[in-house]
Amino acid sequence: MPVITVENSEEYQKYISADKTTVALFGADWAEQCAQVNDVLSELDRIVGDKLQFITLNAEKFPEISMKHQIEAVPTVIFFTKGSAVDRVDGVDVAAISSKSKKLAENASSSASTGQTLEDRLTALINKAPLMIFMKGDRNAPRCGFSKQLIAIVNETNLPYETFDILSDEEVRQGLKTFSDWPTYPQVYVKGELIGGLDIIKELLANNELEASLKG
Repeated sequence: MPVITVENSEEYQKYISADKTTVALFGADWAEQCAQVNDVLSELDRIVGDKLQFITLNAEKFPEISMKHQIEAVPTVIFFTKGSAVDRVDGVDVAAISSKSKKLAENASSSASTGQTLEDRLTALINKAPLMIFMKGDRNAPRCGFSKQLIAIVNETNLPYETFDILSDEEVRQGLKTFSDWPTYPQVYVKGELIGGLDIIKELLANNELEASLKG
């Protein structure tokens, strides 16, 4: 089916809050690039339309929504899962739009086939190892200063641990913030319980309590 054109804010809210993940193109009639992205979404709808839904809205006609999502230029594509923006692509990046859409469709398929909810998935990941770290990058290639500092500290303890790269999975990245009521990364879990982030690990280190805490 063609990409759905949203006519009012009630429609927009209905689509982004649906059970299906929604791919929303913020465009403008005068921008030729938006037509190109619209064509890409139509093709993606043909391939993964059973898992995702695709909508388009004129960014200039919905100034409040555009401001809320910091739409600074068109085209911008935002991915919504049950009302929350979980990812975005600014500009004409066909490869990124396609890969992110297909990844979200795969996630929807795996959740449906296993009957696994996001909460189940997060619980399983948290309990994957007795000491589990959710971070940007992985233990061998941290991709932010906080993650790099944390790995250096934990490596000093010589305790075995596993890491999960939140940049590889936007659903986990956003979902874990809500699940654990902890808004930032990295996050450290011991035996399924949240210990905290870098600041708390540094505090435990300063008080000579780190290894005892990480051993649980």
